[in-house]
Amino acid sequence: MKIAVLGAGAVGLSIAARLSSLADIHAVSRPRHADAVTRLGLRLTGLWGDGTYFFPCTTDLPDAEYDYILITSKATQTREICEQFHDRFGDAAVVSIQNGIGNEEIISEYTDNIIGGMIITGFEWRGDADIHISVIGGEAQFGLFPDGCDERVATLVRLFEKAGIVATATDAIRSAIWGKTIYNAALNPLGAVMGVAYGALLNPYAWEVITDIVEEAYAVADAEGITLKYPTADAYLNYLHDKQIPATYQHHSSMYQALSAGKRTEIDVMNGALVTKGASHGIPTPANMFITRLIRFRETLGDS
Repeated sequence: MKIAVLGAGAVGLSIAARLSSLADIHAVSRPRHADAVTRLGLRLTGLWGDGTYFFPCTTDLPDAEYDYILITSKATQTREICEQFHDRFGDAAVVSIQNGIGNEEIISEYTDNIIGGMIITGFEWRGDADIHISVIGGEAQFGLFPDGCDERVATLVRLFEKAGIVATATDAIRSAIWGKTIYNAALNPLGAVMGVAYGALLNPYAWEVITDIVEEAYAVADAEGITLKYPTADAYLNYLHDKQIPATYQHHSSMYQALSAGKRTEIDVMNGALVTKGASHGIPTPANMFITRLIRFRETLGDS
């Protein structure tokens, strides 16, 4: 089986490493990571096990026929990656394993063979070719986008399972993607602005903000016709409070890591997307608008 991993940062390189003993893997990454992985191998530590993995990692993708092409970049890079590599898509199943809403819709402009993916795992850079897996917030999920399931999905799930990454197939991947987006929207930007790990967000004042964000998100999801795993905002908030945050208590969000490095965040496909979609339905989203503006403000400080 031949698999390409495009936009391979911490997520993509970690997945490539675990799959590398089971398939013919080629990762496309930034120059400094590609060089480090080529010289040193990719070192993984943490909840996916400890080890060093060697696999081809370059800044371009060889012209070949691939069974799967995994896009694991930041959402801000989705269109750029599709523009650069769509001529290599061929008959491959193109799999989005990314944060936020809208990635699959962009990919659908370049191919009809789309698999949506959702993974709630904490990846932390420890060096240019050194990644620590700090959190596993649940099983990875894959399904045809916008809905359905087939043998390509089942094969991918079996491969991930064999690689030690707990995964399952679903015929409702759009719901799973929205569910993860609401989780990210609730915790990611607030933790980033305040500079705290997720556990600190159980503070009652922070929880009031989270409650407003989630209630608005549920109203938008309902207007979009999305059926979520937890049928009401209250039901999800109970799960978030009692299960998800305790499981990720010490984790600092990827948005916090991005702001600390002076990089752009994915706020526009998280809270920003909820604001945009809410406006299209006439649904006010003041909490999501406020946190989006705060993150955009912090991004400009990074630029300066």
